[in-house]
Amino acid sequence: MLMPMTNIVRTDPRLIRFLLPALLITLITLSLAGCGTAQPIAEATQTLPPAPTAAATTGPAMNAYPPPATAYPAPGEAGATPSAGAYPAVATPEPGTTARASETAQTAPVATSPVLLPFIGEGPAATAESIAAIAPTALPPATATIAPTPAPSTTAAVSAAQPTPIAVVDFAAAAADLAAQGQQLAYNKIGFHVTFLEDRDQLDGYTERLDAEGVPFFLKSVDNAEPLYRAQELMKVSGVPHTLVYRSTKYDVPDYDMDPVLAAETYWELEKAIWPPELDPDLVWLETMNELDKERSEWLAQFALRTAQLALRDGQRWAAFGWASGEPEPADWESPAMLELLRLIGENPDRLAIALHEYSYTTDDIGHDYPFKVGRFLELFRVADAHGIPRPTVLITEWGWAYNEIPAEPLAMEDVTWAARLYGAYPQVLGAAIWNLGRLEDIFPALNTQARDLIGNMTALSLDSYFSAPAPPRQAPLDAAQFPPPTN
Repeated sequence: MLMPMTNIVRTDPRLIRFLLPALLITLITLSLAGCGTAQPIAEATQTLPPAPTAAATTGPAMNAYPPPATAYPAPGEAGATPSAGAYPAVATPEPGTTARASETAQTAPVATSPVLLPFIGEGPAATAESIAAIAPTALPPATATIAPTPAPSTTAAVSAAQPTPIAVVDFAAAAADLAAQGQQLAYNKIGFHVTFLEDRDQLDGYTERLDAEGVPFFLKSVDNAEPLYRAQELMKVSGVPHTLVYRSTKYDVPDYDMDPVLAAETYWELEKAIWPPELDPDLVWLETMNELDKERSEWLAQFALRTAQLALRDGQRWAAFGWASGEPEPADWESPAMLELLRLIGENPDRLAIALHEYSYTTDDIGHDYPFKVGRFLELFRVADAHGIPRPTVLITEWGWAYNEIPAEPLAMEDVTWAARLYGAYPQVLGAAIWNLGRLEDIFPALNTQARDLIGNMTALSLDSYFSAPAPPRQAPLDAAQFPPPTN
């Protein structure tokens, strides 16, 4: 029979010393048995996420901010490619890499919103509701933050400086009206005589505007091929029949002591050698003489006749003489060599011509001694008509008032308009060149300024006016009284 525990303890102290440690061990064992569902420590550590690596491309995506619903630009909008010039720029990560947060969005949080940082690995996922409550600040338009100061409008400045618009004639309609009356249309034939210009572009506005409108102009240049080259190139493109004349001052006057035929052959070779190669001889006339000795008109006729033959041989447009205003005497046109020359010119009106100068020699009266100075060409035509010779082509290669002055406006343009009417009636007169725009004797005289100031009005006259001549085969009569000059 077993004895009660209390009796054992009382009866044997040694037994008590043995049982107490055993009891403690039993209690500890029972406590551990109550935790039988706990996992081993080694197994519990397997629930921790692996350390992230920069090269990882698989697994759950990071919770970027802002999410696709609010990203800029929106998905599918222009391929999500930042627009050129956008500020700030949005960088595109290289394929196979994970973009840094600073590269995926450049947005500034609202001042009252908490600062949100991107999460790495697992964590509480952002919800649509939480992100909607904290909307990112929209990016500004490309020019809203940094807008360059616009450059001054050159168009506005140019428009403000434009002269009064020119009412351009409907030349086709005008020509049709004149044709119904047995007339043909004539453009303004007065142009410019130029040397070396103050500004090489000085005439471009004038020549380009007329060329663009299909209106021919007359231009003579001395020792300076550039203005003629520019006009020639316009002519090649547009087909407008401008009249262009070049002269060099190197061999103005032939040697009268030589035989006229030998002199012509010698001087022709000299002139050919200095002809500007950029000029097209099919488009630009060559004038080789200037204000000759009228007392040697027969010698000059023989010289000119041989030169004309050489010009035809070499395919050069050529104009003879360059007689001074009021010269030669009417009878000089009737010498045998001169009549032969006029016949040759009449047979080749597009290749040969007579060059004349017509000045009044006074600024007060353009009609002074008319038609014996200005209008002198009428005597040449009278001789041609009398001998049954076609009226020769005429180039008035210098035209004006005095050598050193042009009258003030409006007198100058009144005189020019009258001369345009006079020359317009005779188709054989291809034009006249106002003396002079450019340098003379190494200076730019007041005359240059006066001629320059005419450019605008000359442009207007050529575009808003027209003149008339009898339609072929009729010709205008040679009665000077039908064109009375202005009385200033």
